[in-house]
Parts: sequence; C-alpha cells; structure tokens
Amino acid sequence: MADDLVRLTAPASKSASHRYIIAAALAPGVSRVRHVLESRDLERTRAILCAAGAVMRPLADADGWEVRGLTRPQGGSDADGALSCDVHESGTTCRLLTAVLAAGQGFFRIHGADRMHERPVGDLVRILSALGADIRYEGQPGCPPLLLRARGLDPALCGGAAAVPMDVSSQYFSGLLLAAPLARAPLVLEVAGDKAVSWPYVGLTLQCLEDFGLEPCLETREHPEAEWEASVLRPRREPREAKPGCLRVRMKPAHYKAGDYSVEGDWSGASYLLAAGAVGRRPVRVDDLRLDSLQGDRAILDLLRSMGAKVEVEEGVGTGAATVFPSRLKAVEADMSACPDIVPTLAVLAAFAEGTSRLHNVAHLRVKESDRIAAPAAELRKVGVSVEDRPDGLVVRGLYPEKPHPDAETRFSAHNDHRIAMSLALLGLPGRTNAAAWLDDPDVVAKSFPDFWNVWSKVL
Repeated sequence: MADDLVRLTAPASKSASHRYIIAAALAPGVSRVRHVLESRDLERTRAILCAAGAVMRPLADADGWEVRGLTRPQGGSDADGALSCDVHESGTTCRLLTAVLAAGQGFFRIHGADRMHERPVGDLVRILSALGADIRYEGQPGCPPLLLRARGLDPALCGGAAAVPMDVSSQYFSGLLLAAPLARAPLVLEVAGDKAVSWPYVGLTLQCLEDFGLEPCLETREHPEAEWEASVLRPRREPREAKPGCLRVRMKPAHYKAGDYSVEGDWSGASYLLAAGAVGRRPVRVDDLRLDSLQGDRAILDLLRSMGAKVEVEEGVGTGAATVFPSRLKAVEADMSACPDIVPTLAVLAAFAEGTSRLHNVAHLRVKESDRIAAPAAELRKVGVSVEDRPDGLVVRGLYPEKPHPDAETRFSAHNDHRIAMSLALLGLPGRTNAAAWLDDPDVVAKSFPDFWNVWSKVL
C-alpha cells in the first residue's frame, strides 16, 4: 500500500492569503509575504490595494510578494473620478476591502461580475455608514455595485460599538476587524444576529491581526444579560464558535507591523485531495497542512473519520500532513455552519456512502458563487443519486454498494463555481477519468486552485 501512496502538497490558503496581503498593504514599511496563493481572487485583491496606494512586486527567491504598505487607502477626488475597484467574482475581496477602503479617503467604485451584484452586503454597508462612510447603491439595494466616499472611520458616531450580524457571512466581521486599527478611536465589534456562520474564518482574521503586531481584546459572557469578561486574545485558544450577544472584540487604533510572513496551507483545497483518498483506489497524503489551523475546513478530517474513513496525521515543525486511505464509507449527519465551503465535497462523498446523510445549518450557501445547495443536488441527480435540497442543507441517499459514476453521455455544470467543479471531480475516480472532460467550465477552478487539474491527475 505504501508503494501506491499518492503524495501531494496543499496549495496556499486562499482565506489567509487575502488577509495577510491586506495586512501587509496596511503596514507602513516593507513586508514579505511568502507562500501566497496565486489565483483570480487574489489578483483582484492585489490590484485594488495597489490602485489605492500599495506597491507590490513578486519575490525573486520564493512564491510570494514584497509589499510596501500605504498610509491609508486613497481613492479618487470626486464621484466621476472614483477609483475603480473590480472584485470580479470574489466575495472575499468585496467584503473585506469594502470595509478597509471605507477607512481611507476619497471615492471608490466597488463592482464586479453579474453574480457579484446579487450577493448581499447590506449589513456591512449599514455599519460602515454609521461609522461615517457615505455609500450609495448603484444597482440592486443591498448589493454591489457601490459608490463609496470614504472619510475615515469614526467610532464616536455610533457610540464606539457596532453589532455585526453574522447570519449571512462572517466576512462582514472580518472586514471590520481589518479596518478597525485605522479608525480614529477604539471600536467594539459584537457578534449579532440569530446565528454566527463560519466563525473560524474570523478566528483566522484575529490570528492575522496578532501576527501583524495588533492586540485584539476578546470579551465573552455566558448569556446576553451577564457581565462581560475580557482577556487578551490568543487566537489559537479562542472559541471555535460564537454565540450572538455573547462575544465581542475590542480593537484600538494602531499600526500594522511590517515584517516577514508566510501563509499556511489551504484545508479547503486539500479537502478534495483528502476525499479522493477515501473513495479512490490509492491512499492520498497531503503535506503542508497546519494541524492546529483555525481554518474551519480542517473539519474534513473529523468528517471523514465520522464516515468510517481511515485517517492518519503526522505532526511537523510548524506544519504537518494527513493521509486518507480507501475506505467503506457510511452516512453522516453534520452541522456544517463552521465549514460551509466543504459542503459540496461532503455531498459527493455521501453519494459513495451507505445510508442517508444529512448536511444542515448552511442556508447562507444559497448566496455564494452559485447556490451551493441546489447545485450539488442537481449534478448528483445526473448519476442517479437521490438528493433532497432543503432550505438549510442537503439530504443525500448514498448508492453503496454501487458507486456513482457518469456514463459517456453525462455532462456536468460547474455552475460557474470553483468549489462545485472540484467536488464533482470525485465522481471520476471509479473509472479513473479526469472529470474536467465532463464539465462545461473546468477553468473555473482558477478562482482558488489554478493548478487543480494537474494535481488531480496524480490521484487517478
């Protein structure tokens, strides 16, 4: 079996790459950020930051960027000359940078592809407006495109605190955290709404802030009527989930610290490769994964174990590796709110399993690059899998002992969504077929994992 082992390397984390490039651009002086993901989304983030005043050039000795930081983002002098900020299809770029640009000066026009103009930013706009930004919707209310007039953020205008709903996206909270050090006074951000989706991504933002020399202060309480208890934040020991009304973060004005940084491996990108180990013919080992990572998609290991897969991990210095072996899978019931990006992957794994799997608490997946509840359901039905798409998730009836595998006439849609495309690749493993040939748009993977199909060919 060891001779059959497929050994791969995780791509750089897309989520961390966005955050560390943004932080480096806000740090006075020169930073070097290594192991940065090269993808369409990161191209958009870098291009907007450079247009707003940062200077970036590729590192000669490694994958990554040398970044000369800006004092604060600078836009155009009037609405007609607003700085064009094309986020294309990157929701992360849009939400994080809308908050960061609002902490700058001048006019910015934030726009993107058609699907981006359907994705919500209303709660973020409301909070930024309360902090002094002048923002006008230029299309559908509550969605981009936006005309932003930035005059810096002034927490005094809203009493020094903002309640941030997290029912739809954690990126509102992360964007405000990244912008808060540029504000004129301390700002307290409280988790609000009915639930907090994707909280681990906020943990990743807090880790980035701490790495860049900032000192977020975490305050928690048992219930909304209790007293707050404060402590200096240590992101790797912070809560893995957040309850609305019971957690807030206090930020004070400060400078990001320029320095040398490195982005960790991406558990989201690795999830497809690890899943291949479970349903393919050979075990798959993925290196360059931080086993104590705050990335929510690290849950793929626990989910695979819950489904009966054999999983081995190996600790390393600052990083590690995970190996998944071909296994007989059983159905799983899982709350996916902390790791929504791997729902399409788990849905396909469930199609290989024995029994009925239930994936829930991810209603916000309806407003991603595609409807990530309806899209996996539609594609899995093409190979005979019974799937029920519910308002907040999926019910998948596995085909075991049969394996879902398309015939020569089957054609799949990626739904213009990189995560749908990569998850559907798993369906090619029974016949050792590269699923790129069945997809209407295999190149969509360039959004987060441009080398995916080349890497994937090694697991067939």
